[in-house]
Amino acid sequence: MPTPPIDLTVYPDECDAYGHLNQASFLTLFERARWETMARGPGMDVFQRSGAWPAVRKTTIDYHLGAYPGDVLRFEQLLVHFGRTSFTLRQVARRTRDDALIATAEFVFVCIDKAGKPMPVPAEIQRFLNAEPEGERLRRFTVNGVRLAVAERGVGLPVLFIHGFPLDHTIWAHQVETLDGFRRIAPDLRGFGGSDAPDLGYGMATYADDLAALLDALHVDAAVLCGVSMGGYIAFEFARRHRQRVKGLVLMDTRAEADTPEARRGREHAIQVAREKGTGALALQLLPRMLRPDAATAAPEVAEGTRAMMASAPVQGVVGALVAMRERADSTPTLATLAGVPTLVVVGEQDQLTPPALARAIADGIPDASLAVIPGAGHLPMLEQPQATTDALRRFLLGVRG
Repeated sequence: MPTPPIDLTVYPDECDAYGHLNQASFLTLFERARWETMARGPGMDVFQRSGAWPAVRKTTIDYHLGAYPGDVLRFEQLLVHFGRTSFTLRQVARRTRDDALIATAEFVFVCIDKAGKPMPVPAEIQRFLNAEPEGERLRRFTVNGVRLAVAERGVGLPVLFIHGFPLDHTIWAHQVETLDGFRRIAPDLRGFGGSDAPDLGYGMATYADDLAALLDALHVDAAVLCGVSMGGYIAFEFARRHRQRVKGLVLMDTRAEADTPEARRGREHAIQVAREKGTGALALQLLPRMLRPDAATAAPEVAEGTRAMMASAPVQGVVGALVAMRERADSTPTLATLAGVPTLVVVGEQDQLTPPALARAIADGIPDASLAVIPGAGHLPMLEQPQATTDALRRFLLGVRG
């Protein structure tokens, strides 16, 4: 869960001879932010009260920009893994005056007793770290070695919503909240949102198998898959690997073809930007093409929310997804094999990344598929025109439910 942010000021004695906040001081600020979080929650003595101590087992830090005396850094803490005796916190430091991403870090803690032996994480800490914001009601499942965060609502025909890159399950908020009569399942893919973000282990097959294992954990035999953009690539792969579990397909603002050489070079550039400048810089590059051309003025709250969502994505997840998309198979031969699978192809009328012509080609290639074009939307119609998108999905799903 994201805990309340902590603001800390950089002081001169924390900086090196060149005026930069030095690495040792950064570790101190990260730790101070964690303790401030505890102080505002269960109390700074919560571990002593439980006879436990959180020993740091592993630390990974990415330094993105310099910080200087007088800068106010905002630290956000996010629980990304919770085990019996260990837990992992991701911390992000941003400069408050311009929201620049300064550093990201992950700390793996193992709770030990006075003898130094691992012991269960205290129940009070477990309740505090696993508490969800009101209205979120996320569940977490461990599949294929990672914990996935999942929003789930309703009963009926299961619909599995697969978000795109570099986003998370919250893009489907309107659909998850309003598609009554269906069981709506919206996970964060590995590497995004509240799910674990391992350094390695990404690929279309891995994403698809994660989702199949998630359906197992939810006791769902088959579902309608609804994937947008990269989520569409994953839906294609899922259909190839787990065809018997596909009740229907919604392919939204996606493409069937593999990356061209030019597109592969674009992925390489994006990987470089994410690694060297952070996901905030990459978000600024991606945003203009993610939404309709006039989104910044016509829907500034949607534009800013999308930017913030992309900027908060972990670098590991972003790089892993970029590699997975670069290496994905051509799904064009798959289209004809989907005969008998009820399929809806959805596209924003003003989509710049995957224009309506590509959507029509997919719909023409899948026997009996239908096409829905969402007016006033770009690449993310579920955010830009949520009601129209939900209405199109409802009509299709009612037909599948029969």
